[in-house]
Amino acid sequence: MAEQQTAPQPAPRVDPSFIGVIKQRERIKGKLQNIKHKIGIYSAKGGVGKTTVAVNIAYALNSKGFKVGLLDADVDCPNLTLFLGIDEHITSGPQIKPIEKGGVKVVSTAMFADSITQPIIWRGPIINKMLGEFFENTEWGDLDYLIIDLPPGTSDSPLTIMQLLDLEGIILVTTPQRIAAINTIRSGLMAKKLSVAVLGVIENMSDGSGTAAKAVAEAIGCENFGIIKSDAKFGAFSDAGKVPILEDKEIKEEFINIISKFSIK
Repeated sequence: MAEQQTAPQPAPRVDPSFIGVIKQRERIKGKLQNIKHKIGIYSAKGGVGKTTVAVNIAYALNSKGFKVGLLDADVDCPNLTLFLGIDEHITSGPQIKPIEKGGVKVVSTAMFADSITQPIIWRGPIINKMLGEFFENTEWGDLDYLIIDLPPGTSDSPLTIMQLLDLEGIILVTTPQRIAAINTIRSGLMAKKLSVAVLGVIENMSDGSGTAAKAVAEAIGCENFGIIKSDAKFGAFSDAGKVPILEDKEIKEEFINIISKFSIK
């Protein structure tokens, strides 16, 4: 009896949108080839001090002689310009030129808005398009580090960033509360699912115990970068548009200790 022939199976169809992401990722990789290290500051929950950590890490690196860029990727709720006291606006055009503040190159969607209180009411596809334009069209030049203040959550915006950028890794930020630690673990697990390295975790606004950071580090399998103590001076400096590590020796020592755990020599 003749063997029954099995009909050849058609090749699996690749979604055109996936191909588009791959092509855009390659374009961005070429555009950012003069940036040695791209690091995201991230948590699934807002209010843990991601922007505070991103700003002070960027300026701590700069104080050590590194060339640093700082990108506010929280497109619909940008706060970076407030933290840095930046009032200048970027003129829209084919190329985006960062504004330099204290030796660090900075870009934020707030630099395109007419008012700091003006809401940016965009749906996910438009936000993702804006992020892509940031990555493809910003003239960063040669940098040792690009520090990216990622938007909170585990959906569209952080997903887009992790897909498009060839990140060296992310640094997670938590606060001492158990709920914050659980949400931060979610952040780390999302990154791992997308094959993005988790470099470490920082406990911000810490009571000194470091319990939350330890729990996150154990759950994710990443390094515990330590704590940033709760200090009212952070709020006072930020409200005044001043960088805490440039104003306070003790705060600077905390962040210098953190960057020593991941920065190049």
